[in-house]
Amino acid sequence: MTGFPDRFEAVVVGATGGIGAALCERLGYDPRVIRVHRFSRRSAVPLDLTDEASIAAAALTVDATRLVIVATGLLQDAEVTPEKRLADLDPARLARSFQINAIGPALVLKHFAPRLPREGKAVLAVLTARVGSISDNRLGGWYGYRAAKAAANQLVRTTAIELTARRRDAICVALHPGTVDTPLSAPFQKGVLPDKLFTPAFAAERLLSVIETLTPAQTGHFLAWDGQEIPF
Repeated sequence: MTGFPDRFEAVVVGATGGIGAALCERLGYDPRVIRVHRFSRRSAVPLDLTDEASIAAAALTVDATRLVIVATGLLQDAEVTPEKRLADLDPARLARSFQINAIGPALVLKHFAPRLPREGKAVLAVLTARVGSISDNRLGGWYGYRAAKAAANQLVRTTAIELTARRRDAICVALHPGTVDTPLSAPFQKGVLPDKLFTPAFAAERLLSVIETLTPAQTGHFLAWDGQEIPF
């Protein structure tokens, strides 16, 4: 089993972000996709990663779906900046990073996993980041973002184990989209080679290609945009 059936619904959480919007657009072109549920804080049914009630309410608007993609993330905003040193750590900023990058996506899994069919291919995919790999950390820094993404990876892995017992064909994975030219990465693109800075459209195409070929044997894995496995 690799591909999806001829007709299915998809969900994108973070639909107004750079990657999320590109995923929605590409899914909209897929003749098999009969509906794309687009969720964000500004959608008709608002979904806020800091408000579990809003996540639960959004999930209830979806009767059944075979694809749920969580395309959200926070690296820097008015409250959070990547820490370079231990001395930069701040409890409130760490908590906010974990809320958006790990806790919120976990709550999406909690409420949307029950909307998956019990048989046939279904995928829960959470966009994390290569910097969330503990064994691949050679540069240090970015404490909160790294730790939150590592936590998200663990939450995905644990969800995958539980799903196996309930929905044998369901797949839950963490995906690294590469460095994508979006507001999230804009302040940190200086050292990125031009051929390693992806457009949202390219990232969406590659991520959906990886998702298309996933099998149940890969549930709980951490995969890059090119299908290569990333160590946890």
